[in-house]
Amino acid sequence: MRNERLRWLLLSAIFAAVTAVLSQVTIPLPLVPITGQTLAVGLTATILGSRYGTLALLIYVLLGAVGLPVFSEASGGLQVLVGKTGGYIFGFIVTAFVTGLYLEKFGFTLKHAVVANIIGMFVTLAFGCVQLKYVLDIPWDKAVAFGATPFLVVGVIKAVLAALIGIKVRERLIASRLLRVEQPVAR
Repeated sequence: MRNERLRWLLLSAIFAAVTAVLSQVTIPLPLVPITGQTLAVGLTATILGSRYGTLALLIYVLLGAVGLPVFSEASGGLQVLVGKTGGYIFGFIVTAFVTGLYLEKFGFTLKHAVVANIIGMFVTLAFGCVQLKYVLDIPWDKAVAFGATPFLVVGVIKAVLAALIGIKVRERLIASRLLRVEQPVAR
């Protein structure tokens, strides 16, 4: 039992690191860049589920908060979290929980993983738009126009990729006994 908990904690730390690495994949846009962070969040939640996926993203955010350069463009520090993109980063924690919870409730299947990751995309975008609106002091329509609309198509693509890769990696980790889970019945 103790070894199993340690295994889950180590996987959470590994996926915090995976998120930090994928965060460095960036396509710059005027206000908010497209990054690999959201792909990493979807992968993490799809593979680890709600509890340890959330823990992984909490570790990631805390590492960035203390100044480690884990956020996009090798940035870190509290100024990032209270800045125009901080809402997305805080949203990652909630996204991991919601995505993982959906999969735990309905089953870790490709179909459910796609749905869960698309829901997660909207959670992240909602958090991002709220903070963007207040930090830049702009109207809601502009916050959505700059903070969500440009990311919808690429967000769906990343959600599908996270589902495809995440389910396959999860299955392989389970088959190799690196991940031990009680599988809910798929519906």
